[in-house]
Amino acid sequence: MHASITADDIKQTILALPEMAAWPEIAALFLKAQANKAVRLDWQLPALASRAVGGAEAVALPAVGAIACLQISIILIDDMLDQDPRGTYHRLGVGRTANLALAFQAAALRLIGQGAASPEAKAAAGAALSAVALATAFGQDLDVQNLRGEEDYWRVVRAKSTPFYGGALQVGALLGGAGLPVAQGLYDFGVVLGEMIQIFDDLVDAFEAPANPDWGEGRNNLAILYARTADHDKRAEFLQVAPGADDPRVLQDAQQLLISSGAVSYCVYQQLQRFRTGRAILDRLDLADPAPMSELLRNQVDPLTRWLQDIGAADPEQIARMIA
Repeated sequence: MHASITADDIKQTILALPEMAAWPEIAALFLKAQANKAVRLDWQLPALASRAVGGAEAVALPAVGAIACLQISIILIDDMLDQDPRGTYHRLGVGRTANLALAFQAAALRLIGQGAASPEAKAAAGAALSAVALATAFGQDLDVQNLRGEEDYWRVVRAKSTPFYGGALQVGALLGGAGLPVAQGLYDFGVVLGEMIQIFDDLVDAFEAPANPDWGEGRNNLAILYARTADHDKRAEFLQVAPGADDPRVLQDAQQLLISSGAVSYCVYQQLQRFRTGRAILDRLDLADPAPMSELLRNQVDPLTRWLQDIGAADPEQIARMIA
């Protein structure tokens, strides 16, 4: 499942804006984000949504470029907020990096006005993209506050992470000719998709070695959050072990406790609930070609199944029965 749009198509679309072409760091950052010339799947979402509603993928190219720009801007800011040692701000400084982030975000909105879609579709898509940018900024501010508890975990996820996926599909659907109800339905589907991506990322992060920063910073990782706060018989042991996760041997013990405490199983349960919700949304949408969306949904479960096998924490046949 891939769109026919290439990395060069996206680069040319972005650099067609004179201000972007005149800024050397823009092309460098795009190439860094687009490693190995393979188009990131999340950048392809508008084109896949356009195909799903019966539109041509090419009509969504401005939205693909816009989503690429928006994501790069989000990463630039997020790295500063997280004090990520790999962040661009270490090389360029905070001020220049912030300016670049603003440039990418502004370019995203400019790009939506390009292309062959109707003026009404472009206006609706521009409004949708603006809503994504605003929601993400609010979510990043919530994340900086490092709110605690599962209710706040989902509050941050639904503000910071899921609007991007929902908006990417919504904008592509609008430029592809969909009416507002179908575009909104694909937004809702994208929200579910974003939650599934976040849950899987949390699991992978929790089992990284050496320890992911989620362990030391008290970040709202769903698996670690469950082990710390849920009422289970391993909680006291986990709370005693978790602070020492920087020690590789202690980290292994803490990760095993994520399995034995039910934290991993809880994340899998949440993932499968969202799989069913996503499938129900697709069932009620009248899509010209539902295959790209169905494959997107399925692609969130298959990697999870393989990962669970790798850590010895799941029966793949049981998961297959649950999503049948």
